[in-house]
Parts: sequence; C-alpha cells; structure tokens
Amino acid sequence: MTQHAPAIETIGISKIYGSGNTEVIALREATMTIQRGEVVALLGPSGSGKSTLLSSIGLINPPTSGQIKIDGKVVMDGPKPFVNLQRYRRERLGFIFQKSNLIPFLSAIENVMIALSISGIEGRPAKRRAMELLDSLGVAERAKNLPSALSGGQQQRVAIARALANKPSLLLADEPTAALDSKLGRQVMELFREIGHENQAGVLVVTHDQRSLEVFDRILHMDDGLLTELEVANSKPK
Repeated sequence: MTQHAPAIETIGISKIYGSGNTEVIALREATMTIQRGEVVALLGPSGSGKSTLLSSIGLINPPTSGQIKIDGKVVMDGPKPFVNLQRYRRERLGFIFQKSNLIPFLSAIENVMIALSISGIEGRPAKRRAMELLDSLGVAERAKNLPSALSGGQQQRVAIARALANKPSLLLADEPTAALDSKLGRQVMELFREIGHENQAGVLVVTHDQRSLEVFDRILHMDDGLLTELEVANSKPK
C-alpha cells in the first residue's frame, strides 16, 4: 500500500456489452477518486450505470478499458487483472447490499466470524474481533441471535460488521437502506459516515434515498454511463 494513496481511483473506465447493433455502453470513461476516510454517495436513475460501476471497482465485473487503482496499486487495466482478484476482494474490500444476506442458520456473531475465517482468523481472535465490531455498531447484545430474531436495522448492522471484519480499504454499499424505513435508513447512513471517518476507509454508497445526503462528504451522479460530481453535499439533482 502506498502511503496516503486513495482508497480507490478509476481512470477513464468504460464498460461495453455486446457489439455492433447490440452494443450497449454502460460506463463512459468514468474517472473518480475516493480517499481513505471519505464517504461518498452515488446517485442516478435506474439503468444509469451505477451498479456496473460498483461491480467494476468491486473487482467483480472488469471494465472494457481504463484503469482501477486500489491503495495506489493498479489492480485492473481494462479487463486484465494485475492482482489475485479473489484475494484482493477478500482483503481490501467490504460489500453491503440492499438485503443483509446473513446466513440464516448462523448467529449474528457467527455471521461476522465466518468472514474472518475466510482470511484465516479463527477461534478466540475471531470472536474478539467480531464482538468488538458488533459492540461498536450497537448490536452486541444480539450476538447470539439468529437473523430471524433481528429487526431489519439490526440485520443491516450485522452485515456492516461482517463487511468491516477484515479492515477493508474500501467499503461498497448498494442501496443499503432501500428495505428500511426513513428513521432506520438515516441511522444506517450516519453509520457509514462514522465508519469511514473512524476506520479511515473509503466508502461509496449507491442510493436513491436523497433524504440523508448531508451525511456524505461528496456526491457523485451518474446518468447514461456518465459520471459527474455535484458541487456540494447537500445539493440534490433536479
């Protein structure tokens, strides 16, 4: 890792599906930088390319062209990887989705510990780390509960703890509050701000919810594959 390098940097990444008459340009030379400790929202209508951008920088769906850097290191140049993508996703990235996707037959703490076990951390160290995360997110008292015994907001907090288990450089969240009411959604958005600033992780949140935009440091907007930045964090696109 390069000292003070951005958590994520994209340089002119494009994504094209199909060819000829069936060609669809999902991303058009998208360039952005998210620093460690910076919390950024990504807005835009359905089909604008938000999910494609997220899956590209999440090293799941490689771009057709352009570069992706994580912690200052080139990890993708077009579709060509320069690192072990599976390992990089596991060690450097955290993912949070609209649904918590918790394993239903594991308790809250076990759901966090399984993320640690994938990285070779098990036993007491894994349990200690998992409890620290659950406690920091206000759900330590529900550590032994199955997901079915948790509220939607509690499930999402456990999912966030799981995403943070391996101390990622970059946290990617795709519509994380879509299934929550406005109060819980606001709480989750504020959590992202705290997590980014306190853990010095870059955070990118794809959202349609414009009620809590002031919690973000910056706001990006995507339309028809084009990425732009809004001037101030409490602005809303017309």
